[in-house]
Amino acid sequence: MKKVMLLVVDGLAPEYFQKDTAPHLFRLAQESGFYKTVLGAMPSVTNVNHACILSGKWPEETGVVGNYYYNPITQEEGFIEERGFMKAKMLLQEYGENHGTTAFFTVKGKVLGVYGEGADIGMSAQDPDQKLIRKYGLDMPPAVDSLDSTRWILEAAYRCIEKDSPDLVYCTTNDYAFHHFAPGTIEAVQQVRTVDAYMAEIAKLEPQRQIYITADHGMNQKTRIVHFQNIAQKAGFSVYCLPPLKDRYIENHIYQEGGMLYVFLKQKQQAEAFYQFAQKEPYVQQILTKEAAAEQYHLPIDQIGDYVLLTEKNSAFGECEPDILYTQASRTHGSLFEREVPLLAIHPEREKEAYQYSKDIVKYLFKDK
Repeated sequence: MKKVMLLVVDGLAPEYFQKDTAPHLFRLAQESGFYKTVLGAMPSVTNVNHACILSGKWPEETGVVGNYYYNPITQEEGFIEERGFMKAKMLLQEYGENHGTTAFFTVKGKVLGVYGEGADIGMSAQDPDQKLIRKYGLDMPPAVDSLDSTRWILEAAYRCIEKDSPDLVYCTTNDYAFHHFAPGTIEAVQQVRTVDAYMAEIAKLEPQRQIYITADHGMNQKTRIVHFQNIAQKAGFSVYCLPPLKDRYIENHIYQEGGMLYVFLKQKQQAEAFYQFAQKEPYVQQILTKEAAAEQYHLPIDQIGDYVLLTEKNSAFGECEPDILYTQASRTHGSLFEREVPLLAIHPEREKEAYQYSKDIVKYLFKDK
C-alpha cells in the first residue's frame, strides 16, 4: 500500500496558510507537489467535511449533514459523536481490506468516535490511550481548548510514524486557535508555524510518503448573530431550526453560531408564507427548498428540513439574546464564505488541476476511483 498522510487543520482558512507562515511546506510543495485553494462541502462544518475527505464522497452519500442531528418524526436530537452516522466507505477501511496499516490522530474525541472505525491505531488528545502514550513516550495532552493541543497531536503522529510507519495516517487538529485569533496575530502565526515544522520533519523522516494538508472549513469574523428560531416563531411560524454547526465545544461557539440553517416546518401549509418571510430578512443571503439545496450542495434530501437558509458574510445564525446581537466576539464558519480551504500536496496522486474539492484527495486514492 502507498504511504499516505492526510492532515486536516481545523479552521485553517487560506489567509492563515501562506509562504511566510509555512515556508518549509511551501518549499516542499514547489519541489514535489503543489499548493492551491479548493472547496469543501456544505455546510462548512467539521463533521460534514471529515466525512467527505475520508470517503471522497458528497454528503448525499456519507449521510453526515452536520455536528448535530434532529429527527422530525421522533423529535429525537443530539450531538453526532459516535459511530453509526457515517454511511460511506472510508479510506481507512479501503486500506484495511488491502492489508494496509492505519492510524487516526485527533484532538477532539468525537472525531475519533464518529470516524475512527477501521483504524489500527487511534488516539485523541481529549481521551488519550494510555498504552499509546507510553509506547510513543508522550507527555499527557494539554486541554482541548488550548493552543498547545495542535503541537501535541502532531507530536503523537510524528512519533507513531517514526516507530510504526503506518501506511495511512489521518491526523486532525481542532479550531480553537482560529476561532479566537485572526490571520496575522501572533497566536495564529505560531499555530501555522507549528504545523509547518512538524510536517516538514515528517516529510524528512519518510521522503516518499504522500502528504496532503487541507482544512475542514475556513473561518471569518461575524458581527451579527441572529436567533432565527425566535424571530420566525414571533412572526407566527411553527418551526424547528437546526444549526448544523451546533457543537458541544462551546469554547469555540459561544452562541452555537454558524452560517447555515435547516428549517423544519411543523405546519406544512405555512411553506409559501415562510419562504416569503425569510427571503426578506436582510441577513439571509440564500433560501432554498430542500429539493434545491439537495441538488446544489449534494445533500441528502431527507435530513435537511423543508428549507435551507444561508447567511450573508458578516452574519451567523445562533442562540443569543437579544434575537439579533451585534458583537465583535464571534469568529465562526458554516456559510459559503468559509467553504474555500487550502490544499498543499507533496507527491500527490494526480496533477494539480485534478483537485477541485478537498474530498478529491481521497477520491483519487481509492483503488476503484
